[in-house]
Amino acid sequence: MPNSWPEFMRHDPIGGLFYGNVETRFAAFVLVAQDDAGEVVGCAYSVPFVLGDGALPDNGWDFVIRNGLLASLDGQEPDAISAVEIAVRPDRQGTGVSQQMLAAMRENAARRGFAELVAPVRPNGKADVHEPMSSYAFRVREDGLPVDPWLRVHVRAGGRIVKVAPRSMVVPGTLEEWREWTGLPFDETGSVLVPHALIPVHCDLEHGVAAYVEPNVWVVHRTGR
Repeated sequence: MPNSWPEFMRHDPIGGLFYGNVETRFAAFVLVAQDDAGEVVGCAYSVPFVLGDGALPDNGWDFVIRNGLLASLDGQEPDAISAVEIAVRPDRQGTGVSQQMLAAMRENAARRGFAELVAPVRPNGKADVHEPMSSYAFRVREDGLPVDPWLRVHVRAGGRIVKVAPRSMVVPGTLEEWREWTGLPFDETGSVLVPHALIPVHCDLEHGVAAYVEPNVWVVHRTGR
């Protein structure tokens, strides 16, 4: 299914661990939406992991994938479940598919015995706003709902914003790789504004590398279990 993820988002090394093991270890946590013609229009991924008595971690997305895979390999019993991705085919975005996928993900978590579904949410609207995630995540409109459209979907569905995960996803790469992913020159040391990135990418010309450390926002949903 085609999706609208920017190219650099496909190169988080931790993400490869999850998607490389989806079929063998996490197939029961993959949901697919089809239209009347049988075409795939959306998909949703979640992963069970071990949280224990700890707070939701600062390294959100990367943490739940790494932890979930290690727990599966070790035969540990997971005590939590996290959303990993909801993707909607570009031509069906804005038609309510994402809300349906979120509801289905909660229902699947409940069927699997989890009382809560946590989610390191990527607030897409932040890409156009130059302010810290620590303030953006909690900004609301006059009706009390978040200013960010994707956070708003979660809150309308009953989700509760808990905290920011300041280093939820880390994408490192050489300057050559970043140039290929973005079409930008990456020819000066410092911060580089990259379209669709939630914060600037740090470029280190001397060492020939750049890194993107993406903040996400932890949202907790009760599943109704």
